[in-house]
Formats: sequence, structure tokens, C-alpha cells
Amino acid sequence: MTHTSHLAAETATQPDDWAAVLGRLDEALAVLPKRGGSVAVVGCGTSFFMAQAYAVLRESAGHGRTEAHAASEFPAGREYDQVVAISRSGTTTEVIELLTDLRERGQRTTAIVATEGTAIPSLATESLMLPEVDEQSVVQTRFATTTLALLRASVGEDLTAAIADARSVLAEDEDSALAGLVDAEQITFVGRGWTIGLANEAALKLRESAQFWTESYPAMEYRHGPISIATSGRATWAFGHVPEGLAEDVRATGAHFEHRDIDPMADLVRLHRLCVAKAARAGVDPDRPRHLSRSIILS
Repeated sequence: MTHTSHLAAETATQPDDWAAVLGRLDEALAVLPKRGGSVAVVGCGTSFFMAQAYAVLRESAGHGRTEAHAASEFPAGREYDQVVAISRSGTTTEVIELLTDLRERGQRTTAIVATEGTAIPSLATESLMLPEVDEQSVVQTRFATTTLALLRASVGEDLTAAIADARSVLAEDEDSALAGLVDAEQITFVGRGWTIGLANEAALKLRESAQFWTESYPAMEYRHGPISIATSGRATWAFGHVPEGLAEDVRATGAHFEHRDIDPMADLVRLHRLCVAKAARAGVDPDRPRHLSRSIILS
């Protein structure tokens, strides 16, 4: 990667970060939900999208009912065996307010946070700190994916292929890695199951870093309206399993269809490379998106 920014540097460490965090799996298992319990996973922005991915993975692996909620939309009165809160900064207002309320109700909670000495870990019953993947860029990359890597491992997934795929993505020539994407005037991301969260995150990442028009949908919903914006010069990028006929339907509009048969989390790293490239072309700072700060603290 030839671009210089915190975002570029933090994108480049991800496969090594995932490999390293697996050494903390036993520590994580001690505070993460046990098999069979009902669980809610909460966050805001990127952390919410990682929660969406984990919720599907945990439930589909047979570990118990698992729901993902934006922290501001936590269902009042609903009971869980455990609530997991994800927050890079440890200072997100909506998560603080929710954990304060859950603490008063005696709810068991676990916080996954990058920044030490912050409020959220102190409010949770238990916490898992990941300062080694904290970031200087406002735009999240390695904290989010490393958290998801650890959560995937916690439900029994083998990350070997994901790590290898991500290393290959980072080593690939940019022209090859981003062919059909750098010049696109608009990109829609789609996913199925746990990769819907990744599609949502991909769209957010490109909007934040490059001020670029993106959308995201469950892949089976794409033909129920969103395909109407597909046309020449635009792209649709699928993470994970592609529904039958979707690629052909997209190409029939003249749009570019993007999909690789690699681990979807590694494909998200490829999207991070696109963020850096698109930001450079647009002449914007990918580390400091307009109207955003590293942590959203509401007055």
C-alpha cells in the first residue's frame, strides 16, 4: 500500500492483529457469553455492524438466541442472560446510558473496548480490553475486525483462511485488487446472514473516509427496489454467498458486479484499501471525516 495515512497503516496490520488476538481466546471466553444463554450485542455505528455479524454467527452456531441492537434502540424490558457492548472509544454516550441502566437492573454485561481508563469498562460487569488495536484514525478498521475475529473464534470458527486471505489482499497490486471499483461513481454492498453486517459496515466506511455515495442491503432484498439505481459506471459488491441469478441481474443493468470467493472479513480489508484510494482521488483526509469525531459524545 503506497498511500500514507493512519487509515492505510491501520488497514495493513489487520491480519497480524487477528492472528495475535487469538492468543487471548481463553481470556475472552472467560467473559463472553456461554453456550446456551440468551444474548444481546450492542454498539453504535461500526460497533453495531460488528454486533450484527456476531449475533448471526453465534446463533447459527447453536450457541443460543442472539440479537443485535443499536445501543439507542435497546428493547425496553426485554431480558437476556448477558449483554455484550462494543465500543472502541469507551466513551460513546448511548452505550454509557444503556450500561448505566442495565447496571441498576442487575443485568450481567461485558464490554469490549480499545481505550483504557474510560467509562464503559467501569460500568460493565466484565470487560475485555484491546488497546493493541486502538487507532488514530477517526475511521475504524482494525479494532472492529479484530473484535469480530475474536468473537468468531469464540463460537468455534477457524480464522486460518481469513488471515491468509487478508494477507493476500494486502499484498496484491492495487490495480488488480480494486479493478472495476476505483472509477465507480456509486457502490451498493450486499450480504447474507452474518455478512449483512459487513455490507453495512463497508457502506459506512466508504461514506466516512471518501465522502462517497454508497448503500447496503440484504442480498435477497436488492432486487426488491435497490437494483433500480444500478447502471453503467456503478457497482454492486457482494460479501459472502451470492444468491442465484444476482450477478447476472446486476450485469444486465450495465453495472459492475464485484465478488470474490474469499473470507468475507478479508474482503472487508480489500474495501478498506478502496477507502484509502477513493479518498486520495477525492482529495479528502480519510483520517478526519467531515462532521465526525473519534467518539460521538452527546450533550
